[in-house]
Amino acid sequence: MAKAQQIFVCQACGAQAHKWAGRCETCGEWNSIVAETAAAAPPKGLGAGKGAKLELVGLAGETTPPPRLVTGIGELDRVAGGGLVEGSALLVGGDPGIGKSTLLLQAVAALAGRGAPCVYISGEEGVDQIRLRARRLGLEKAPLALASATSVRDIVTTLETGTAPKVAVIDSIQTMYLDSLDAAPGTVTQVRGAAQELIRLAKRRGTVMFLVGHVTKEGQIAGPRVLEHMVDTVLYFEGERGHQFRLLRAVKNRFGPANEIGVFQMGDAGLAEVPNPSALLLGNHERPVSGAAVFAGIEGTRPVLVEIQALVAGAPPGSPRRAVVGWDSGRLSMILAVLEARCGLALSAKDVYLNVAGGLKIGEPAADLAVAAALVSSLTDRPLPEGNVVFGEIGLSGEVRPVAQAESRLKEAAKLGFRRAMVPKGTSGAPTGLKIETFDRLIDLVALFAEPPGRRA
Repeated sequence: MAKAQQIFVCQACGAQAHKWAGRCETCGEWNSIVAETAAAAPPKGLGAGKGAKLELVGLAGETTPPPRLVTGIGELDRVAGGGLVEGSALLVGGDPGIGKSTLLLQAVAALAGRGAPCVYISGEEGVDQIRLRARRLGLEKAPLALASATSVRDIVTTLETGTAPKVAVIDSIQTMYLDSLDAAPGTVTQVRGAAQELIRLAKRRGTVMFLVGHVTKEGQIAGPRVLEHMVDTVLYFEGERGHQFRLLRAVKNRFGPANEIGVFQMGDAGLAEVPNPSALLLGNHERPVSGAAVFAGIEGTRPVLVEIQALVAGAPPGSPRRAVVGWDSGRLSMILAVLEARCGLALSAKDVYLNVAGGLKIGEPAADLAVAAALVSSLTDRPLPEGNVVFGEIGLSGEVRPVAQAESRLKEAAKLGFRRAMVPKGTSGAPTGLKIETFDRLIDLVALFAEPPGRRA
């Protein structure tokens, strides 16, 4: 038997050290290194010719797509790539209280109601607490099997007995422990070992395994980074507590497109689907207001229209303030520099506030032109024409560059009743009834706000 040795593992990044230190040299976290016991490596290498010879095959061949298990929750099925794949492991992370347990309870209850055997195992709540939540959501009549346990050995033994469940939920992976490991629950060793045993069970029995994961203060899933590499799909549940919308985003998906989003609305009866988020994310103005521009973005494969709001105000002597919600602050600084250097607008001494309405976070550079339009509109106190949508990327020389999937953006805008679009030059594929106004320089957009309102009309 290999002799056990003591190693020191960082609980933030999983890096190993030979001795204890107050700060991890890999990630820089303080007081995160904990002593753990691990088996020593075998003294000799494997050598050649001691294993079974693998059968190597070519890329060409007949392979059928994996069967999908549809939950009935359209937004969850969309993010998963069209449904759940048998034997797959999905990791769901998010802030505390965002709705991870509620969403999974609704999904497995819907599947159990249609005859699929499902199991919900919680290591954080008792059975009575889960029953109270199910009663509040109106799911108490679903034939769902519940349990409260933290021992991976007991869970594996239970799921190995009898008919294999179609779906199993483990809430959460940080509370599970293996009695064969000398480490506390939630440590890097325990999380990695417990996840490995549960994923192996899912592959062997053909069960869809949902693993709920806690997140750190930076928003990353707590525990070793290798946990995200072990599972097939990584889903992040995003949203602000002050907003009613919740976004389920696929960061990784081996059976479907990544960066796909599903939109939910939190209510008294749990999470409800939002099939058309653009209609709810747009502001309802009786008349056009200055400082607002509608951006046609792409989230995964879905076009989403969202309102970008800007406010440019006079600042007291000193450093002007820049406040950004839902967008990249560095990108805003670049747009302000281009507007001042290439278009002659005096913005360096102004306070600038930028907000993406609805709590949505935008990361694509196609929002540059909409942000610039909102800034110029607020600075000149002249609103954009009613029924107008904007998108395009801005370069440092002041040029407006085309963006990908322009046709999908324009179709979504026309479907919601928009009549005009400000887009980069060379954009094509506009649907009937949508007027296109193209720009190749940012200064051409700024010149529109300098014209008299009557002439613009």
